[in-house]
Amino acid sequence: MGSASSAYRLIYLDVDGRIQKVVFSRFCSPYDIKELFCTALGLPRNTTLSLLDSTGAMVSIDPTMPHNTERSPYRVVPLTGGQLADKEELFQNVLTQVAEQFSRAFKINELKTEVTNRLAMLEKRVELEGMKVVEIEKCRSDIKKLREEMASRNNSHFLDDNKKLTPRRDVPSYPKYMLSQQTIDALRKPAFDLWLWESNEYHLSQETVEALRQPTFDVWQWEPNEMLSCLEHMYHDLDLVKDFNMNPITLKRWLLCIHDNYRMNPFHNFRHCFCVTQMMYSMICLCSLQETFTQVDILILMTAAVCHDLDHPGYNNMYQINARTELAVRYNDISPLENHHCAVAFQIFSQPDCNIFSTFDPEAFKQIRQGIITLILATDMARHGEILDSFKHKVDSFDFTDEEHVICLKMVLIKCCDISNEVRPMEVAEPWVDCLLEEYFMQSDREKVEGLPVAPFMDREKVTKPTAQIGFIKFVLIPMFETVMKLFPQIEDVMVQPLRESRDRYEELKQIDDAMNEVQKKKSENLTMGKKK
Repeated sequence: MGSASSAYRLIYLDVDGRIQKVVFSRFCSPYDIKELFCTALGLPRNTTLSLLDSTGAMVSIDPTMPHNTERSPYRVVPLTGGQLADKEELFQNVLTQVAEQFSRAFKINELKTEVTNRLAMLEKRVELEGMKVVEIEKCRSDIKKLREEMASRNNSHFLDDNKKLTPRRDVPSYPKYMLSQQTIDALRKPAFDLWLWESNEYHLSQETVEALRQPTFDVWQWEPNEMLSCLEHMYHDLDLVKDFNMNPITLKRWLLCIHDNYRMNPFHNFRHCFCVTQMMYSMICLCSLQETFTQVDILILMTAAVCHDLDHPGYNNMYQINARTELAVRYNDISPLENHHCAVAFQIFSQPDCNIFSTFDPEAFKQIRQGIITLILATDMARHGEILDSFKHKVDSFDFTDEEHVICLKMVLIKCCDISNEVRPMEVAEPWVDCLLEEYFMQSDREKVEGLPVAPFMDREKVTKPTAQIGFIKFVLIPMFETVMKLFPQIEDVMVQPLRESRDRYEELKQIDDAMNEVQKKKSENLTMGKKK
């Protein structure tokens, strides 16, 4: 009986002075109980009720409502239309206030406007791009005919078989490693866990070791974890680990942290970091710099190359300054990106697990820190003329025992390596042009939206590959490398000559573009004349 009776609730109601006993199951829903109360009062089932106890407090109508007695019945009060309307109005007022608070907190109206404007801009861009595609398709056949005509008339050497782009290869023709097949298979996977690289013991093949010392090294054939192993090899091969008593595990952890602090930009990314460092390693080997520089100088050159673009946001100094970004404000418009790269580099060194300089005394560390900062700040192209002019005045009477001369040379060397892509073979260099233009166009598109000045060489409507490269190679790269060549003649064949060939190739491509534009211009003029007739 006890268990059966406990499944039911007994509630006493005051119905116009009359006590009404109501029994219901504990498993009834609140809606069922409300309907039962309406029936007890002789009211329609959908009537809204308010239940009050002997003190006038409201009681929730549900199976868990407090038990009462015949002496303390609940009073049932049907709510009139006016009372309901007041409650509904109050509820609506609360909702309105909450909505206004949300709108103020999250700037909903501003977001709506911004989204609408961006959609309109994207729709316009899609329309314009669609028109461009039609125009490109119309021009393709003309370009093909023009190439064939120029080849037959001028026998241009840029169309010779030995000048054509060679197909890209996924892997080099030589073995990358000397290690177990299991580790090789793991390294080849794009999703290879970087921590596995840290725990593996392996050696680069002799072919890879030799290739790494050459400016012709193909960086596109290596995954990030493989590039890390190559960087590690460079530090060991230059005896930096041994001479400065570096912990090899700390070196690995530092390189991993470096990798993690480069962003996924089209150009300024970890592969660019590896490119610059590999070219620096190549110049150290080619120019026998370890015979003329101290090991501390070599350490500064390599480490500055690794760190020179850390956390690059993909937008250059002019954007930072014109947009008044946090970096520009922090560094007073003076090389904001390069100062930021230095700051991030030494934040990483401040972590004990990543401090490859932990064995240096404070004075030696201060010297290395200043050396790295000086070289990274030198990569700001706004200082190009100043640094190159200073080096030109020293090169004819260069003194390797003069600290000022050596610092100037190190600044020029990192500048050479930073912008050295065109030194590499055409099939390695040209994809970098595409990457750089992609990053430029991203910036110029944003500058147009934000109403900021746009540099012509970054505007997708004005620049082409040949126009982008010719001036840069002729007036920046070749003069700088030829000046370095006065000190190190051995770079002429492997670095300066490839730059001259690259300049010639882009000039020939520009001739094709100009001829094609002339053909299109004449076609347009003929069409206009035909319409007038």
